[in-house]
Amino acid sequence: MNTRDSILIVDDEKEFRESIKVILDDHYQVFTAKRNQPALNIIEKNNINIVLLSFDASDGEGVKFVEKAKEINEDIEVVLVSHLAMLRNLSGYLRLGANFCITKSTEGVHFISFLKEVLIKQRIQKELEYLRSETKERHSFGQIISKDKKMREIFGIIKEVASTSTSILITGESGTGKELVARAIHYQGNRKDKPFVVVNCGAIPSELIESELFGYEKGAFTGAEVRTLGKFEYANGGTLFLDEVSALRLDLQSKLLRVLQEKQIQRIGSHKTINLDVRVIAATNMDLEKGVKENRFRSDLYFRLNVVPIHLPPLRKRKDDILLLAEFFLERYNREYNKKIEGFSPEAMATLCRHPWPGNVREFQNLVERLVVLSRHNKIVYLSDLPIELSMDEEEFKQDMEGLKDGKLGLIGVRQAFEKRLILQTLEKTNWNQTETAKTLKIHRNTLIKKLKRLNIKDTI
Repeated sequence: MNTRDSILIVDDEKEFRESIKVILDDHYQVFTAKRNQPALNIIEKNNINIVLLSFDASDGEGVKFVEKAKEINEDIEVVLVSHLAMLRNLSGYLRLGANFCITKSTEGVHFISFLKEVLIKQRIQKELEYLRSETKERHSFGQIISKDKKMREIFGIIKEVASTSTSILITGESGTGKELVARAIHYQGNRKDKPFVVVNCGAIPSELIESELFGYEKGAFTGAEVRTLGKFEYANGGTLFLDEVSALRLDLQSKLLRVLQEKQIQRIGSHKTINLDVRVIAATNMDLEKGVKENRFRSDLYFRLNVVPIHLPPLRKRKDDILLLAEFFLERYNREYNKKIEGFSPEAMATLCRHPWPGNVREFQNLVERLVVLSRHNKIVYLSDLPIELSMDEEEFKQDMEGLKDGKLGLIGVRQAFEKRLILQTLEKTNWNQTETAKTLKIHRNTLIKKLKRLNIKDTI
């Protein structure tokens, strides 16, 4: 589908229509119409950015045309064109949103420059409106940090697909950076100057998701007081990122499939179709193949989204990236909070590398930020600065779970084994200072003493 901006020329002079079309053809998708009604039909069927409207101060039909054009597409820009060097009696046009004027005698190069300015103004206004309407805060770091082999392969895929319009499905556990990959695809491709719009399908109530995606007309339902654009329209020309797409109801999955196939939408409460050029990237931490088998996700939509699959490995399988990420986030949060932490002690780094990180990169990022924020005078993050739960050894945890599974240990046994290890590790960190250990574990010192006797933990100092 053509991604160029679209210009509609409305003028009863054939020579003028054709001459302007020749000037603009190399830069824009150009439509022409001799009369107002055919022009309105074109606006209804196509996403027109600018209308070049022949101006006649004595013709009341022109004012009506502007009004109807704005009803169809409120974002459309109407530029009045006249033989006159000075345009008069514009109040009716200006009141209805015709904000620009130009003469027919304007040279071609200046004509193109003028239209570029109009389009820039239109794009900025549209993005400002989207930012005002977007209430969900989005966090992302500036680049993907990794030397992992599988991640390097993903970088190669990103480069290959960035300038295509194919659908992409990003899978991976929560916190692995799915939105970050989607942004990388968008901003490395030929849509980077167009909007990147995020929809978290799992965070929006199911009864509201349709209006969020497709928009609605005034009066379409109770509370619809004004026409509202949906995320698909905001993303027109750019990328729509559907996070947690598995949360969509089956009926909405059907509508999404239709949009992907036909590249058209209808606002709720409207029978008019709106042509779109949107690249869709979907993401989920669920197993969609399993969802298809269990009839919770449409197979045809799954195959339509999964044209290019990208699976992000969890951080526990990218242990070599821990040091890179630690340096990256330390530098970032040192700068943000005006701190000067130089790094992690070997013991602290070993603990970070051993931890399974169930929350993946997001959990790791949050931890580093917390350590930087809470640091006072230390230049090095020591083992004692880390949360006590990070001291839990992954292999020991697996052993406990295996003991529970094969019946060697019951729940009480697993709990006691965990308690004993946690208390021992905390005692070692505090040099067997019972008061400090109790404080770290957030229990009373008398409670700690009772646990030491019950678990047969003896002072080794």
